[in-house]
Amino acid sequence: MKKFLKIFAVVLLIVFVYLRIEIYPQLDLISGFSAKSVASGHFIDNRSLETIQKGDNDIPKVDWATNEIDENRKFTTSKVYGLKARKAIYREGLGATLINDDFEVNKPYNVPKRIFLKNSLPYPFGNNNPIDTVFATIDYAKLQKAVENAFDKEGEKNKRTRSVVVIYKNKLIAEKYASGFTATSKILGWSMTKSITATYFGILQKQGKIDIMKPAPIAEWKNDERKNITINDLLHMNSGLEWEESYTKISDATKMLFTAEDMTQPQIDKPLVGKPNNSWNYSSGTTNLLSGILRKQFKTHQEYLDFWYSSLFDKIGMNSALVEVDMAGNFVGSSYGWATTRDWAKFGLLYLNEGHWNGEQIFDSSWAKYVATPTNGSNGKYGGQFWLNAGGKFPDVPRDMFYCSGFQGQMVAIFPSHDLVVVRMGLSEAFDFNAFLRDVVASLEK
Repeated sequence: MKKFLKIFAVVLLIVFVYLRIEIYPQLDLISGFSAKSVASGHFIDNRSLETIQKGDNDIPKVDWATNEIDENRKFTTSKVYGLKARKAIYREGLGATLINDDFEVNKPYNVPKRIFLKNSLPYPFGNNNPIDTVFATIDYAKLQKAVENAFDKEGEKNKRTRSVVVIYKNKLIAEKYASGFTATSKILGWSMTKSITATYFGILQKQGKIDIMKPAPIAEWKNDERKNITINDLLHMNSGLEWEESYTKISDATKMLFTAEDMTQPQIDKPLVGKPNNSWNYSSGTTNLLSGILRKQFKTHQEYLDFWYSSLFDKIGMNSALVEVDMAGNFVGSSYGWATTRDWAKFGLLYLNEGHWNGEQIFDSSWAKYVATPTNGSNGKYGGQFWLNAGGKFPDVPRDMFYCSGFQGQMVAIFPSHDLVVVRMGLSEAFDFNAFLRDVVASLEK
């Protein structure tokens, strides 16, 4: 009996040490993720707490958290087994922000000014009902089957697709939503937001207000070897700076998203571990640094906030679009962009049409080619804050496809050779994009 008790005590001690060293430090991130997810889903898309817990937060460890919503004061609180309480607040126009105890909730704040598109055009170039268009070259039975196959059958929870929109030759040809979602549902794009952030550099470049080939305007780098890193290097995720991008543990990315007050800073503080323009490394910190560089282009914070909407979202009628901010008022350009599926498709269509929209050139056509050109060291996988199929990641899909990609399988896929945009929003990284996109493309070749 004594021997058993000794063994039991040792096992208990090992478990305690493991929990203390491995799990306890993660609780801040778990409750932080949960609080932010609940605040955003509830206040941006009007989802119930039950819906969010069962359909957004039902991922390993995050489902440990318990959550509360304060409707009147518009904030959420999350804890893990009663520990590590975290709070996220919602502010109209800025979305939800995960905050710490030092954040002044009653401090005045700026809000982006919106100008909502009003014209008589049907979707996608307006916001009126799309015109039914029949193309003789499309096998609609094949297309319908491809779209249907993207969704789970009743009772299943494998593919977890929430929505699909397909645009061909500037016309909506297919659209489907899972139960509980509609054309007006706003869905988080996660890292698809990176492609949005990059677009503002293309817009400023067209306006003659920025030269992306010049060194990044970072004061902390002026007196060391990082001074040669250009904005172009940052746009290509090819700065050579140290960064760990992992969402299954405490990493640079998770610490930034769930503990940093100013998310533009973490990448700035990292040392050079590679050679600029020759050391591709995917980094959400880099994209938030780019958001900070954008902020420096304007004299006031209000101008920075307004620019993201007036120059792009409201210009092309992405009226549902919202990019959330951090505690310092920076747009979280790496991860926190929301929009309806139709509006995500508009963004893809803008790139399909090489920046041209309703008679106006939003960015130069060369910019669309720039973001879709492989960067050094990426093996054809990455361009300018867009992912590419140039290296054949999806073997049965055209190689000229480039796409926005986000956590849990968000995608806006652009096919220049087929005059096609395909959007899939969902909750599963295991979704078979190769088969889905292959079948959609095949339906156009009747």
